[in-house]
Amino acid sequence: MTGGDRRTIALHTTKIIAEVEQGVGWLTLNNPERRNAVSLEMWQGLGDAAEAFEADPQVRVVVMRGAGGQSFAAGADISEFEQHRANAEQKKTYGEVASRGQQGLSQLSKPLIAMIQGFCIGGGLALALSADLRFATAASRFGIPAAKLGLGYEYAGIAALARLVGPSSAKDILFSARFLEADEALRLGLINFVVDEAQIESQVRDYALRIAGHAPLTVHAAKAAVRVFERYSAVPGADEIDRLVDRCFNSDDYQEGRRAFMAKRPPHFQGH
Repeated sequence: MTGGDRRTIALHTTKIIAEVEQGVGWLTLNNPERRNAVSLEMWQGLGDAAEAFEADPQVRVVVMRGAGGQSFAAGADISEFEQHRANAEQKKTYGEVASRGQQGLSQLSKPLIAMIQGFCIGGGLALALSADLRFATAASRFGIPAAKLGLGYEYAGIAALARLVGPSSAKDILFSARFLEADEALRLGLINFVVDEAQIESQVRDYALRIAGHAPLTVHAAKAAVRVFERYSAVPGADEIDRLVDRCFNSDDYQEGRRAFMAKRPPHFQGH
Protein backbone atom coordinates (compact mmCIF):
# COMPACT_ATOMS: atom_id res chain seq x y z
CA MET A 1 0.00 0.00 0.00
CA THR A 2 1.30 3.45 -0.87
CA GLY A 3 1.70 6.03 1.87
CA GLY A 4 2.66 9.69 2.11
CA ASP A 5 1.07 12.93 3.19
CA ARG A 6 -2.31 14.06 1.96
CA ARG A 7 -2.18 15.86 -1.36
CA THR A 8 -4.87 17.74 -3.25
CA ILE A 9 -5.78 17.18 -6.90
CA ALA A 10 -6.37 20.46 -8.74
CA LEU A 11 -9.90 20.86 -10.14
CA HIS A 12 -11.69 23.71 -11.89
CA THR A 13 -14.04 24.21 -8.95
CA THR A 14 -13.84 24.63 -5.18
CA LYS A 15 -17.17 22.85 -4.72
CA ILE A 16 -15.60 19.46 -5.33
CA ILE A 17 -12.47 18.57 -3.38
CA ALA A 18 -10.28 15.63 -4.40
CA GLU A 19 -7.46 14.49 -2.13
CA VAL A 20 -5.23 11.43 -1.81
CA GLU A 21 -3.78 9.99 1.39
CA GLN A 22 -2.37 6.52 2.14
CA GLY A 23 -3.79 5.01 -1.03
CA VAL A 24 -7.27 6.44 -0.38
CA GLY A 25 -8.87 9.07 -2.60
CA TRP A 26 -11.16 11.42 -0.67
CA LEU A 27 -13.90 13.02 -2.79
CA THR A 28 -15.84 15.76 -1.01
CA LEU A 29 -19.04 17.48 -2.18
CA ASN A 30 -18.29 20.98 -0.90
CA ASN A 31 -21.53 22.96 -1.07
CA PRO A 32 -22.68 22.83 2.59
CA GLU A 33 -24.66 26.09 2.47
CA ARG A 34 -27.05 24.28 0.07
CA ARG A 35 -26.82 20.93 1.86
CA ASN A 36 -24.35 19.86 -0.84
CA ALA A 37 -27.02 20.03 -3.55
CA VAL A 38 -25.22 19.12 -6.77
CA SER A 39 -24.87 21.97 -9.27
CA LEU A 40 -23.83 21.72 -12.91
CA GLU A 41 -20.39 22.99 -11.89
CA MET A 42 -20.17 20.17 -9.34
CA TRP A 43 -21.18 17.51 -11.87
CA GLN A 44 -18.31 18.71 -14.05
CA GLY A 45 -15.96 18.55 -11.06
CA LEU A 46 -17.11 15.03 -10.21
CA GLY A 47 -16.27 13.89 -13.73
CA ASP A 48 -12.82 15.50 -13.53
CA ALA A 49 -12.16 13.99 -10.08
CA ALA A 50 -13.23 10.52 -11.21
CA GLU A 51 -10.85 10.71 -14.17
CA ALA A 52 -8.01 11.83 -11.90
CA PHE A 53 -8.60 9.05 -9.36
CA GLU A 54 -8.85 6.43 -12.11
CA ALA A 55 -5.53 7.53 -13.62
CA ASP A 56 -3.68 7.84 -10.31
CA PRO A 57 -1.76 4.61 -9.54
CA GLN A 58 -1.46 5.57 -5.87
CA VAL A 59 -5.25 5.51 -5.40
CA ARG A 60 -6.50 2.05 -4.43
CA VAL A 61 -9.97 3.03 -3.13
CA VAL A 62 -12.12 6.18 -3.14
CA VAL A 63 -14.35 7.59 -0.38
CA MET A 64 -17.12 10.03 -1.35
CA ARG A 65 -18.68 12.29 1.29
CA GLY A 66 -20.48 15.58 1.85
CA ALA A 67 -18.90 18.60 3.56
CA GLY A 68 -20.29 19.90 6.82
CA GLY A 69 -21.53 16.64 8.31
CA GLN A 70 -25.22 17.59 7.92
CA SER A 71 -25.91 16.30 4.42
CA PHE A 72 -24.30 13.91 1.96
CA ALA A 73 -26.19 15.58 -0.90
CA ALA A 74 -29.74 16.92 -0.83
CA GLY A 75 -30.33 16.21 -4.51
CA ALA A 76 -29.54 18.24 -7.59
CA ASP A 77 -29.47 22.03 -7.21
CA ILE A 78 -33.07 22.80 -8.19
CA SER A 79 -32.37 26.54 -8.26
CA GLU A 80 -30.52 25.91 -11.55
CA PHE A 81 -33.36 24.04 -13.23
CA GLU A 82 -35.11 27.10 -14.72
CA GLN A 83 -31.87 28.06 -16.49
CA HIS A 84 -30.31 24.68 -17.27
CA ARG A 85 -32.99 21.96 -17.03
CA ALA A 86 -36.36 23.48 -17.90
CA ASN A 87 -37.30 21.05 -20.72
CA ALA A 88 -36.19 17.89 -22.48
CA GLU A 89 -33.73 19.70 -24.79
CA GLN A 90 -32.01 21.44 -21.88
CA LYS A 91 -32.16 18.19 -19.94
CA LYS A 92 -30.13 16.56 -22.70
CA THR A 93 -27.36 19.18 -22.46
CA TYR A 94 -27.44 19.14 -18.66
CA GLY A 95 -27.51 15.37 -18.74
CA GLU A 96 -24.34 15.14 -20.82
CA VAL A 97 -22.38 16.92 -18.09
CA ALA A 98 -24.14 15.13 -15.23
CA SER A 99 -23.80 11.77 -16.98
CA ARG A 100 -20.04 12.23 -17.30
CA GLY A 101 -19.81 12.76 -13.55
CA GLN A 102 -22.22 9.95 -12.71
CA GLN A 103 -20.67 7.46 -15.13
CA GLY A 104 -17.16 8.44 -14.12
CA LEU A 105 -17.98 7.33 -10.60
CA SER A 106 -20.06 4.31 -11.64
CA GLN A 107 -17.35 3.05 -13.99
CA LEU A 108 -14.45 3.66 -11.61
CA SER A 109 -12.40 0.47 -11.61
CA LYS A 110 -11.39 1.04 -7.98
CA PRO A 111 -13.74 0.46 -5.04
CA LEU A 112 -15.92 3.45 -4.21
CA ILE A 113 -17.36 3.96 -0.72
CA ALA A 114 -20.10 6.48 0.09
CA MET A 115 -19.86 7.99 3.60
CA ILE A 116 -23.37 9.31 4.28
CA GLN A 117 -24.31 11.80 6.97
CA GLY A 118 -27.70 13.50 6.99
CA PHE A 119 -29.71 13.91 3.80
CA CYS A 120 -29.07 11.62 0.82
CA ILE A 121 -31.87 12.63 -1.52
CA GLY A 122 -32.64 12.47 -5.25
CA GLY A 123 -29.47 13.09 -7.23
CA GLY A 124 -27.54 12.64 -3.99
CA LEU A 125 -28.94 9.14 -3.63
CA ALA A 126 -28.09 8.48 -7.28
CA LEU A 127 -24.49 9.40 -6.44
CA ALA A 128 -24.52 7.10 -3.42
CA LEU A 129 -25.90 4.28 -5.59
CA SER A 130 -22.87 4.64 -7.86
CA ALA A 131 -20.72 3.53 -4.92
CA ASP A 132 -19.89 -0.10 -4.22
CA LEU A 133 -20.59 0.24 -0.49
CA ARG A 134 -22.51 2.72 1.64
CA PHE A 135 -21.85 3.65 5.28
CA ALA A 136 -24.44 5.86 7.00
CA THR A 137 -25.26 7.30 10.39
CA ALA A 138 -28.51 6.65 12.24
CA ALA A 139 -29.61 10.22 11.48
CA SER A 140 -29.26 9.78 7.71
CA ARG A 141 -32.35 10.10 5.51
CA PHE A 142 -32.91 8.71 2.01
CA GLY A 143 -35.46 9.37 -0.72
CA ILE A 144 -36.23 10.25 -4.34
CA PRO A 145 -38.76 13.13 -4.50
CA ALA A 146 -39.05 13.18 -8.32
CA ALA A 147 -42.81 12.55 -8.15
CA LYS A 148 -43.19 15.77 -6.13
CA LEU A 149 -41.46 17.78 -8.86
CA GLY A 150 -42.79 16.18 -12.03
CA LEU A 151 -39.40 15.29 -13.46
CA GLY A 152 -38.45 11.91 -14.91
CA TYR A 153 -35.83 9.68 -13.33
CA GLU A 154 -33.46 8.08 -15.83
CA TYR A 155 -33.44 4.31 -16.36
CA ALA A 156 -29.89 3.70 -15.12
CA GLY A 157 -30.63 5.25 -11.72
CA ILE A 158 -33.88 3.33 -11.29
CA ALA A 159 -32.19 0.09 -12.38
CA ALA A 160 -29.44 0.61 -9.79
CA LEU A 161 -32.07 1.22 -7.10
CA ALA A 162 -34.16 -1.82 -8.06
CA ARG A 163 -31.12 -4.09 -8.11
CA LEU A 164 -30.34 -3.13 -4.51
CA VAL A 165 -33.79 -3.08 -2.90
CA GLY A 166 -35.88 -5.13 -5.34
CA PRO A 167 -38.62 -3.97 -7.73
CA SER A 168 -41.40 -3.67 -5.15
CA SER A 169 -39.42 -1.53 -2.72
CA ALA A 170 -38.06 0.56 -5.58
CA LYS A 171 -41.64 1.31 -6.66
CA ASP A 172 -42.55 2.27 -3.10
CA ILE A 173 -39.62 4.70 -2.90
CA LEU A 174 -40.38 6.23 -6.32
CA PHE A 175 -44.18 6.32 -6.14
CA SER A 176 -44.50 7.62 -2.57
CA ALA A 177 -41.48 9.97 -2.72
CA ARG A 178 -41.21 9.42 1.04
CA PHE A 179 -38.03 9.59 3.08
CA LEU A 180 -36.53 6.44 4.59
CA GLU A 181 -34.70 6.40 7.90
CA ALA A 182 -31.38 4.60 8.20
CA ASP A 183 -32.73 1.46 9.85
CA GLU A 184 -35.23 0.87 7.02
CA ALA A 185 -32.58 1.65 4.40
CA LEU A 186 -30.33 -0.95 6.03
CA ARG A 187 -33.10 -3.54 6.12
CA LEU A 188 -33.86 -3.01 2.43
CA GLY A 189 -30.20 -3.26 1.44
CA LEU A 190 -29.97 0.37 0.30
CA ILE A 191 -26.99 0.82 2.63
CA ASN A 192 -24.46 -1.66 4.02
CA PHE A 193 -23.62 -0.30 7.47
CA VAL A 194 -25.10 2.07 10.07
CA VAL A 195 -22.49 3.48 12.43
CA ASP A 196 -22.36 6.08 15.20
CA GLU A 197 -22.08 9.69 14.07
CA ALA A 198 -18.89 10.23 16.06
CA GLN A 199 -17.27 7.11 14.60
CA ILE A 200 -18.25 7.19 10.95
CA GLU A 201 -15.14 8.87 9.56
CA SER A 202 -12.75 6.68 11.53
CA GLN A 203 -14.65 3.50 10.64
CA VAL A 204 -14.82 4.40 6.95
CA ARG A 205 -11.14 5.31 6.98
CA ASP A 206 -10.21 1.98 8.60
CA TYR A 207 -12.35 0.07 6.10
CA ALA A 208 -10.86 1.97 3.15
CA LEU A 209 -7.32 1.39 4.40
CA ARG A 210 -8.10 -2.33 4.71
CA ILE A 211 -9.12 -2.42 1.05
CA ALA A 212 -6.10 -0.30 0.05
CA GLY A 213 -3.85 -2.85 1.73
CA HIS A 214 -5.25 -5.80 -0.23
CA ALA A 215 -4.04 -7.06 -3.60
CA PRO A 216 -5.27 -4.43 -6.10
CA LEU A 217 -5.51 -6.83 -9.03
CA THR A 218 -7.75 -9.15 -7.00
CA VAL A 219 -9.99 -6.30 -5.88
CA HIS A 220 -10.15 -4.95 -9.43
CA ALA A 221 -11.10 -8.35 -10.84
CA ALA A 222 -13.80 -8.83 -8.21
CA LYS A 223 -15.38 -5.45 -8.92
CA ALA A 224 -15.23 -6.06 -12.68
CA ALA A 225 -16.94 -9.44 -12.29
CA VAL A 226 -19.80 -8.00 -10.22
CA ARG A 227 -20.18 -5.15 -12.71
CA VAL A 228 -20.64 -7.63 -15.57
CA PHE A 229 -23.20 -9.51 -13.49
CA GLU A 230 -25.32 -6.40 -12.84
CA ARG A 231 -24.78 -4.60 -16.15
CA TYR A 232 -27.85 -2.65 -17.32
CA SER A 233 -26.66 -1.52 -20.78
CA ALA A 234 -28.36 -2.57 -24.02
CA VAL A 235 -31.57 -3.56 -22.25
CA PRO A 236 -34.59 -3.92 -24.60
CA GLY A 237 -37.11 -1.19 -23.86
CA ALA A 238 -34.65 1.30 -22.37
CA ASP A 239 -35.19 3.71 -25.31
CA GLU A 240 -38.89 3.86 -24.46
CA ILE A 241 -37.97 4.85 -20.90
CA ASP A 242 -35.91 7.72 -22.33
CA ARG A 243 -38.96 8.93 -24.26
CA LEU A 244 -41.12 8.79 -21.14
CA VAL A 245 -38.51 10.75 -19.20
CA ASP A 246 -38.41 13.41 -21.94
CA ARG A 247 -42.20 13.63 -21.77
CA CYS A 248 -41.91 14.40 -18.05
CA PHE A 249 -39.37 17.16 -18.66
CA ASN A 250 -41.54 18.76 -21.38
CA SER A 251 -44.72 18.62 -19.31
CA ASP A 252 -46.73 21.41 -17.68
CA ASP A 253 -46.52 19.38 -14.50
CA TYR A 254 -42.74 19.74 -14.41
CA GLN A 255 -43.06 23.52 -14.75
CA GLU A 256 -45.61 23.48 -11.94
CA GLY A 257 -43.39 21.27 -9.79
CA ARG A 258 -40.42 23.63 -10.12
CA ARG A 259 -42.50 26.73 -9.42
CA ALA A 260 -44.20 25.14 -6.43
CA PHE A 261 -40.86 24.04 -4.99
CA MET A 262 -39.35 27.52 -5.32
CA ALA A 263 -42.51 29.11 -3.86
CA LYS A 264 -42.60 26.51 -1.05
CA ARG A 265 -46.21 25.57 -1.79
CA PRO A 266 -47.90 22.26 -2.68
CA PRO A 267 -47.87 21.53 -6.44
CA HIS A 268 -51.07 21.04 -8.41
CA PHE A 269 -50.40 18.36 -11.03
CA GLN A 270 -52.73 17.77 -14.00
CA GLY A 271 -51.03 14.87 -15.78
CA HIS A 272 -49.93 16.77 -18.87
